[in-house]
Amino acid sequence: MISALTTETFDSAVFESSKPVLVDFYATWCGPCRMLAPVLEELAEAAKGKASIYKVDVDAQPALAERFRILSIPTLVLVKDGKIQTRIEGGRSLEDLKELLGV
Repeated sequence: MISALTTETFDSAVFESSKPVLVDFYATWCGPCRMLAPVLEELAEAAKGKASIYKVDVDAQPALAERFRILSIPTLVLVKDGKIQTRIEGGRSLEDLKELLGV
């Protein structure tokens, strides 16, 4: 299961990680987000020990959504070595996400 982040846990989990981190900004009511969820669960299993995957509910954590200027969901943010590497709006295939994370 993918852990959810809050304003309090975000920076340490994402920017202080020694592994690549993929953050899924989503909402429970979002259809495309629900379609992406099982793909991310599968990715989390494949990436175990190599990368971390977290989720942020934009409705429950509006300060994080604002901080990262999330205008559409789902939005995936990849962070490596404490720096944002890329942002992806919308869903992607498991293969694309594995390639992005290098797993």
